[in-house]
Amino acid sequence: MTLPNMITIMRLLLVPAVMLAMLQSLWGWAFAGFLIAGISDGVDGFIARRWNQSSQLGAYLDPIADKLLLVSVFVVMGFAGELPLWLVVTMVSRDGLIVCAVLLSSVMSHPVEVKPLFVSKANTAAQIVLAALVLGELAFAAHLGPLRTGLILLTGVLTVASAAAYLVAWLRHMSGYGEGSRTSNSQNGDTKSGIGKSGGSSTDA
Repeated sequence: MTLPNMITIMRLLLVPAVMLAMLQSLWGWAFAGFLIAGISDGVDGFIARRWNQSSQLGAYLDPIADKLLLVSVFVVMGFAGELPLWLVVTMVSRDGLIVCAVLLSSVMSHPVEVKPLFVSKANTAAQIVLAALVLGELAFAAHLGPLRTGLILLTGVLTVASAAAYLVAWLRHMSGYGEGSRTSNSQNGDTKSGIGKSGGSSTDA
């Protein structure tokens, strides 16, 4: 258990606390919890890189913690009427489709490794900013109507674009594109091929 992994686990434990605060309309506490989670995400990444404490467990835990927090916040805000349900459904469906695609390819003995696309990173950034903006509005009784509306539309477009990009890449993978690269990888002992490779080291989709 490295220090970055312990910080990530603490961030996972923040998820139910943030959700409970939101459900009780304690928006100040919810905003504080969300802010702490965001800061801790940067801190554990810095420590892992600076002191060479990266691990395979952390590579899985970190994106799970981030995604679980974002999805939970969006779902609660959707039911609270602070975000349109179409956006929440689109976000959850997109993540569900990616998980189903990865599981299906594994079941069919044609495993695929998901790598983040640029549009996926932009989508995640937009979701984080939107969640922070809405929680901040509610915590400080502010009103940023036009800005919120613009971010909602941008996030919706990026979510659909990201889902479409992953779908196209997955279909190409499953239909046999890149057969040559898979053969080459197999000779090197690697039977996985990737979709959505962008040269980044992040596992966040």
